[in-house]
Amino acid sequence: MSVLPPVGPPGSDAVSEQYERGREMLGVAPEMDAIDLVQLDDQTMELNMGPQHPSTHGVLRLVLDLDGEVVRGCRPDIGFLHTGFEKDLERHNYQQCIPYTDRMDYLSPLSNNLGFSLAAERLLGVEVPPRGQYLRVIMCELARIASHLIWYGTTALDLGATTPFVYAWREREKILDINELVSGVRMHTSFIRVGGLMADVPAEFYGMVEEVVKTFPHHIDEYETLITGNPIFRERTQGLGVLSAEDAINYGVTGPTLRGSGVPYDLRKAQPYSSYDQFDFDVPIGRRGDIYDRYLVRMREMRESLRIIDQAMAGLPEGPVNTMDRKVALPPRNEINTSMESLIRHFKLVTEGFRVPTGTVYQAVESPRGELGFLLVSNGSNRPYRCKVRAPSFSNLSALPHMAKGELLPDLVAVIGSIDIVLGDVDR
Repeated sequence: MSVLPPVGPPGSDAVSEQYERGREMLGVAPEMDAIDLVQLDDQTMELNMGPQHPSTHGVLRLVLDLDGEVVRGCRPDIGFLHTGFEKDLERHNYQQCIPYTDRMDYLSPLSNNLGFSLAAERLLGVEVPPRGQYLRVIMCELARIASHLIWYGTTALDLGATTPFVYAWREREKILDINELVSGVRMHTSFIRVGGLMADVPAEFYGMVEEVVKTFPHHIDEYETLITGNPIFRERTQGLGVLSAEDAINYGVTGPTLRGSGVPYDLRKAQPYSSYDQFDFDVPIGRRGDIYDRYLVRMREMRESLRIIDQAMAGLPEGPVNTMDRKVALPPRNEINTSMESLIRHFKLVTEGFRVPTGTVYQAVESPRGELGFLLVSNGSNRPYRCKVRAPSFSNLSALPHMAKGELLPDLVAVIGSIDIVLGDVDR
């Protein structure tokens, strides 16, 4: 398509006419013309931030009311990444749902696997052997550290520090290597399944996890040396984006954002699951509820995750990693060649899946972003009748307008980063 040459000075009627003719050639309707800046009154302007913006950590649009550079109002506009995961889960059998859960919070897929699997296991009335539970804990805590590393690097990058991002990416690769070792996939592992795990871990697993436990405390010290006491970082984070404990509870905020406001609520302690009650760890909390406190909470959480992994590795039981319940478990491989009944059961479980007794259950886990809950409704078939996800990023994002009000526009970027949202977790 040729470009029409200018036919008059900027702002002239001729140029405006050319602009409209160009829009007609492209088939652009008048109502599709986005307005990024609107004068509301003598002091307030409406600014469109996103959805394509490097500091919104995903396809998030914010409609801002600005008084100069001061944010007077903030309205998140979501749905640009809507996937329909919840309806997809209702169209597949329970084991086939696992890869969908991977992609909700794509920075911590194993937490999603675990929440869905625990909900289905409660409906089935099956229990995972101790070894399987311990390995679930180890993998989820490794995923928590990897997720916090991404948060640390991107948050520092938003505020102008490039070195922390490179350091965080370096250490995260070691955790992704462990994911690849146990599952063959670096991110969306689908390693945790209903009834246990994809498989037991290979011999190399122990040495790789031990290296993480031994070396990461020193690396976290390096991270803190870079920015914890940095006067520029403190100036950009202390006293900004404040969320009181009462407001955090009222907004339904969970995870590090809630604990940064001084509320010591962690599902691994409050409602232990998958053997978390057998490990000794602390729940870090903040005092002021600002960006800096949320930063400190996550840094301490990485150290606590390493404590949990160390204890789980030291006490890792022997035995199977999957339940032996015939409703869920595939028959042993050696039986398939000698038993027609085992062959048929294997065929039906793989092709049709297992049937789950009628009932309703809500199961929540502590993901890196907060309370991740699965409401499963079963009608006795091999597929969930209804699956509703309580996603932490969705609830935490609801507090953004409160946290952003009165802050400067550049500080809004730091506030968004401190919430640590994942848009796949928001738009389901």
